[in-house]
Amino acid sequence: MALPDVCVVGAGPAGLACAITAAQRGLRVRVLDAARAGPVDKACGEGLLPDALDRLDRMGVRDLHGRPIAGIRFLSHNRAAHARFRVAQGMGVRRTELHRAMLDRAAELGVAVEWGVPLRALEDIHAGILVGADGSQSRVRALARLESQVTTRRVGLRQHFAIAPWSEFVEVYWANGAQAYVTPVGEQQVGVAFLSTQKFDTMAQALNLFPELQSRLAGAPTLSTARGALTVTRRVRRVTTGRIALVGDASGSVDAITGEGMNLCFRQADALSEALAANHLARYESAHSKTLRMARGMSAALLLMSASPTLRQATMAVFATAPPVFEALLRMHVTGFLPPPDNQTAKTGYKQSQAAINATR
Repeated sequence: MALPDVCVVGAGPAGLACAITAAQRGLRVRVLDAARAGPVDKACGEGLLPDALDRLDRMGVRDLHGRPIAGIRFLSHNRAAHARFRVAQGMGVRRTELHRAMLDRAAELGVAVEWGVPLRALEDIHAGILVGADGSQSRVRALARLESQVTTRRVGLRQHFAIAPWSEFVEVYWANGAQAYVTPVGEQQVGVAFLSTQKFDTMAQALNLFPELQSRLAGAPTLSTARGALTVTRRVRRVTTGRIALVGDASGSVDAITGEGMNLCFRQADALSEALAANHLARYESAHSKTLRMARGMSAALLLMSASPTLRQATMAVFATAPPVFEALLRMHVTGFLPPPDNQTAKTGYKQSQAAINATR
C-alpha cells in the first residue's frame, strides 16, 4: 500500500478541514485521533461567521443543521448595540453537529479517520508530511520542539438551554473581566458560553454576573451538561519544521473572545493544503502569519475593553450612537478588511473611539 502524502494528527475541525482540502487537491490523506470515536463535543461558542460558512461550503460541507445568525449584539450597563453581517448570514451550530458534517464529508472524499490512535513518537508516522492539528496542548508541537509561549489564559464554561431564541443575533453580555455569549443553535435551543479570568464552579455562579441573562433563562430546562475549557493566547515562533506543519490551536491561538476560532483554522487549513499540493511547505509559514495578524489585534482590543470599565462604557456609547462604526469593525473582523468611514456619523464615531482608547493609556 502506498504511503499517504499527508498524515494529520487530530480529527477535530482543524484537522478535518486540512484533510478535506488536501483531498480535494488530489492528495492521499490519513487522519489519526486519540479519542475513541467522533463526533466529539467541546466547550465553544458555536457561532460560525459568514466567512467560516463560505469556507465550509467550498469544502463541500453543506448539510448543517443550525440557526441563522444576523450579526452581533453587545449588552453592557443598560446599553445595547448591534451590527449586522453585510453580505451573508452566520449560523449557530452545535459543535457535535459541525463535527458530524465534517466527518461525513471527509468520508465522502475517501479520508479514513482512525480513532483511538494516540501519537507516541514522530517516528511512528510514515507519510510525506505530518500535520499537527491536535489542539492547544499539541503533542506534535512538543515532539517537534516548536517553541510556544502563552501570554493570556482564561477559563470558559458552556451549556445548552431549551428555550426559543429571543434574538436573531449572537448576544454578548459584558461584565468586569467576563463575557457571556448566547448563540441560537436551534428553533428551541440556545447555547450559553462564559469566558472569565476567574473559574466558575457552576452555571448559576456564572449567571450571577449577568442578571438580565439570568432572568431570561430562569426556569429553562438544560439540554447538556456544563462543560469547561481553557482559552489561551499562544504564540508559536514557527509552525513548520522539516516535513512537519501545525494548524489550528496547535499552531497558536487568540483568546476565544473574538469568536473566530473556526474562521482561523479553516483559513490555515486551506493555506496549508495549497502549500502541500504545490510541494512548497515554506509558503505556509508566511500565509499562517497573515491569518493570525488581524485576529491578534482584535483580541487585544476586546480584552482591553473587558478589563477597563471606562473604555467599555465609552466604546458602548460610540457603538450605540454610531452603528456604522460597529458595523465597520464587524466587517473587518469577518473579512480582515476595514473599510473607510462612509458618512459623517461614522467619521465622528471613529474619532470618539480613538479618544476613548487614548483616555485609557
